[in-house]
Amino acid sequence: MGKTSTILFLFYLCIIFGISVITRCNATTYFVGDTSGWDISSDLESWTLGKRFSVGDVLSNGPSPSPVGAPGAAPVGILQPSSKKNNPPTGVATSSAPHVGGCEAPCSVSLPLCLNFILSRVLSSSSSLSRKFSMNILNRFGLGSGGQTSTDPSPIAQGPDDDSPAPGNHFAQFAAGCFWGVELAFQRLPGVTQTEVGYTQGITHNPSYEDVCSETTGHAEVVRVQYDPKDCTFESLLDLFWSRHDPTTLNRQGNDVGTRYRSGIYFYTPEQEKLARESLERHQQKMERKIMTEILPAKKFYRAEEQQQQYLSKGGRYGMGQSCAKGCTDPIRCYG
Repeated sequence: MGKTSTILFLFYLCIIFGISVITRCNATTYFVGDTSGWDISSDLESWTLGKRFSVGDVLSNGPSPSPVGAPGAAPVGILQPSSKKNNPPTGVATSSAPHVGGCEAPCSVSLPLCLNFILSRVLSSSSSLSRKFSMNILNRFGLGSGGQTSTDPSPIAQGPDDDSPAPGNHFAQFAAGCFWGVELAFQRLPGVTQTEVGYTQGITHNPSYEDVCSETTGHAEVVRVQYDPKDCTFESLLDLFWSRHDPTTLNRQGNDVGTRYRSGIYFYTPEQEKLARESLERHQQKMERKIMTEILPAKKFYRAEEQQQQYLSKGGRYGMGQSCAKGCTDPIRCYG
């Protein structure tokens, strides 16, 4: 069987597996996070990590519940597995039925709708999350990108960021999970003159999004911020950085799991390093768990593909652009 045929076979096998899980497995209970601007993550990568979510689950919050992960679902938090059966402050997404579709107890979503949802998510080749899911599957079978791998670290990738900011501006780099929502937050900060998303702290030169998603290059998803120190201090950037993610989870933000989602501050000057470490110490006093944020010198920055840049302000997944106006305080929907 040729390589192309093998890939197609595995692709359709994944679809069949997804349908089987929906129709035969008990629904898993989830809790919904806070209302600080995060939205529901229906990232199909969760399947490759051995976790299951039930498309038929509905939110108990709100008068008009929608299927979890569907476009109409209320953006009230990141969907995460939970052993708790109730979480009153934030709402619970549950299913009272032992099966989704044709079930013994009443079910809020029909089987055709469930199948349509999973097929549309898998077959949407334009979706970055679908490509991420496909790349993880292919890499597990040794059929991923044929580009450079982790066997030969590149001295260029390990070198410093040799780009220069605009006159009078400074650079800063931050990793805080998926870079889409983090970038929009920095876009809104007064004094920030430019933002770019990209990859850094890895071992391969010029990685693609698929390479980074393969978890073989060691890169982190980062936002490189260019700011005018007369209008925006580095301390202001740090305050926003801490507010945008949970720095106590190692290589994870919500349902996004992997080393590319780690927490990091990458400094360009000794002064930035000093301020970053002092800020971490102060923030640690407010946290019950140990902060896992790494503080390292800024390395070569690889600008991500154009479709990744300003993703949310351009429209995101659903074509609903979010404001990047300075000072805007609208909640950020992390996937659009």
